[in-house]
Amino acid sequence: MPFVYRLEKILNFRIRKKEEQLMVVQKAQQAVYEAEQRILENKQEIQQTIENRKTADFKMMEYYDKYLHHLWDKAEALEAEKERLQQILNEEKQKLVKCEQDVKVLEKHKDKQKEAYIEEEKAKELKQFSEIGIQRFFIQSREKDEEEQELQKIIEEAEMEGINEY
Repeated sequence: MPFVYRLEKILNFRIRKKEEQLMVVQKAQQAVYEAEQRILENKQEIQQTIENRKTADFKMMEYYDKYLHHLWDKAEALEAEKERLQQILNEEKQKLVKCEQDVKVLEKHKDKQKEAYIEEEKAKELKQFSEIGIQRFFIQSREKDEEEQELQKIIEEAEMEGINEY
């Protein structure tokens, strides 16, 4: 009879849950990456605005200053958003680690159960071989006894014939 793990459905469920959590972590990583890209784009826009302000007409300085303040506020908001997304990513990674631990626990339990099953099967096989060996021993000893009895009869008959001849 092949090995059947009684908690296989639970193990499969936990594996699926781990894979789903891995997808969530990947999406969270993508969101953090996109936030970093937006921050870089905003920094480039700030640098570009500062460069453009240097060559702009002095009447436009107030507008450049307002736009730069807007970009700096946007940079702060983007940093806050990135921190929030990073926190979410860290939480999702912790959940993933927990899911992986749950799967490893069941896989280890399955391995131990399989080893115990194999040992039990070996013990049954050894018991069968032992029983076969015992039966073979008794059959051989019975055959040996029968042969000895036949030899004894032949010897007795030979002795009887030898006595009858004299």
